Amino acid sequence: MSAAEGQPPVSPAELKERLEAERGTDALLIYRDAGGAQVIATLVGESLTVGRREDNDVAIDWDRQVSRLHAQIERIKDDWCLVDEGLSRNGSYVNSERVSGRRRLADGDRLCFGTTAMVFRAPASERTDSTIGVSTTPPAVTLTETRRGILVALSRPLAQSAFATPATNQEIAEEVNLSVDAVKAHLRGMFEQFGLSDLPQNQKRATLAATALLGGVLAPHEF
Repeated sequence: MSAAEGQPPVSPAELKERLEAERGTDALLIYRDAGGAQVIATLVGESLTVGRREDNDVAIDWDRQVSRLHAQIERIKDDWCLVDEGLSRNGSYVNSERVSGRRRLADGDRLCFGTTAMVFRAPASERTDSTIGVSTTPPAVTLTETRRGILVALSRPLAQSAFATPATNQEIAEEVNLSVDAVKAHLRGMFEQFGLSDLPQNQKRATLAATALLGGVLAPHEF
């Protein structure tokens, strides 16, 4: 099951909350509760329990497919692992693969307990000395129709789900009927337009999409 399936669209406030949380150094779990509200859980300590019982560190008390004590999330030095050694009836999944024993988590992994999907974020693992800056008042830019289409395609996953990452160059190319090389060239141009050229390469795309969404560069009807 995709982490984005069945999820309500992410609001600008939720996106801003997520980006602010990801500027910290702590690992996070991002998911939605029974009412569809975004939850950002900070992973602290050395071991956390996941399960339906209310006294779990990550309590999923609305999901009947989740066991009372379902799994554990453990820190091993600077890494986090998902541990499921048969505690749960329905199992725990990382990126659609059932975990048997211990599974080291990587930034962006999709976790699933019962019918509840989560995304694991370890922003510090991807961070360099540069600071991510997402402006809610982006510089005034004029976008051609082609570049606006590319920006919409890039940002679409983030506009639809709190769990998503920006679209890949291949996905954008297929949506706007351009070559991948042409998409890359236009993105480089937009990084310059939005003042993002000095960011590390692995931060540019997400920051461009977030800036466009939070700053109102793209309107909701465009998605």
